Amino acid sequence: MTNNQTLAAHAKDVFVPNYRPAPVVLDRGEGVYLYDIEGRRYLDMVAGIAVSALGHAHPRLTEVLQTQAAKLLHTSNLYLNRPALDLADRLVAHCFGDRVFFCNSGAEANEACIKAARRFAYMNGDRERNRIVSFERSFHGRTYGALTATAQPKYHEGFGPLPGGFDYAPYGDASALEALVTEKTAAILLEPVQGEGGVNLAPSGFLAECRRIADRKGALLIFDEVQSGIGRTGKMFAHQHEPVAPDLMAVAKGIGGGLALGAMVATGRVAEVMQPGSHGTTYGGSPLACAAGVAVIDEVVKPGFMERVARVGQLLLERLDQLNQRHGVFSAIRGRGLIVGAELTEQAPFDAKDIVAECRAEGVLVHVAGPRVLRLVPPLILSEAHVDEAVAAIDVALARLTRDGAR
Repeated sequence: MTNNQTLAAHAKDVFVPNYRPAPVVLDRGEGVYLYDIEGRRYLDMVAGIAVSALGHAHPRLTEVLQTQAAKLLHTSNLYLNRPALDLADRLVAHCFGDRVFFCNSGAEANEACIKAARRFAYMNGDRERNRIVSFERSFHGRTYGALTATAQPKYHEGFGPLPGGFDYAPYGDASALEALVTEKTAAILLEPVQGEGGVNLAPSGFLAECRRIADRKGALLIFDEVQSGIGRTGKMFAHQHEPVAPDLMAVAKGIGGGLALGAMVATGRVAEVMQPGSHGTTYGGSPLACAAGVAVIDEVVKPGFMERVARVGQLLLERLDQLNQRHGVFSAIRGRGLIVGAELTEQAPFDAKDIVAECRAEGVLVHVAGPRVLRLVPPLILSEAHVDEAVAAIDVALARLTRDGAR
């Protein structure tokens, strides 16, 4: 057996089997490329599931982490640290918010938003207003509150009883949403781009409708920008493509550039209800993770960076559309910036996971968003040449699968 196969076999003996990892042991990275322990190179179109925004071994990020690691790793929130203050300043400078709570993941960021929304109603004397409306095909995390907000039954199976207080609306349907939001609704929670649910973009004007409904019914509006934020769509946050702002926002993934980091961003009036003792974290806002966050944001806001993300993402959509004109296996190709999904037709004789395996054999790593959607969320430093390389591998994969099938 190869080194990869030997270690993959060992992994089955030592890890809880809740993942199904590819038999590849990654060893190092450089730019948009990863290398396994046998030295094979892969073009990374996954970025650790939209996490490695600056790619791998980015010079500035590496320098910042080495410097900070030699100074201070952890303090807890009993004390202040400068990187956390600097990162909070940068976040509020580039969005609607006034205050920031740091945590470690997207699930934790969403949990904080849910708690803040309910506490806001409670502290304002509206103690029956505690329900959260989220959307079908959403994904908000694996912890119990975030899991229940995730309106996909497959994620709930075997974990009941789930917490109460959640209602689900069809994504993009303003009329159905308005009927669900009542005087007991504390907040509307949604992703401006649904990632795990299939790379579904909110229809034009839908975010504004959510804002209007929330305001009219006295509820808060929460945007989950865990996967779509930090420049991924060509704006700092996906909701900024429209003139709409939430009251609360969950951020994670790309903000740490590879380190575990999340944040809840809030308006001042909402933040004020989260007084000492109401919420907390031991690790959130560590000097190391926040130093990484500062470096990431400083790169993303450089002139031309997000414009390039938008341009390269549009090229990727166009190349995939051209590819589909030859193969005819995708019913829809959608996305914005560098979050792209290609949904297979019902007639396609293979699943998205089969494309993943064939692309890996061609030296390109891709991902899925459910069984029938190919998902591409590469590092934001992807170039036009990398698009051509990725699409060429997908072309070979589709040709092979169309000929042989898989399922």
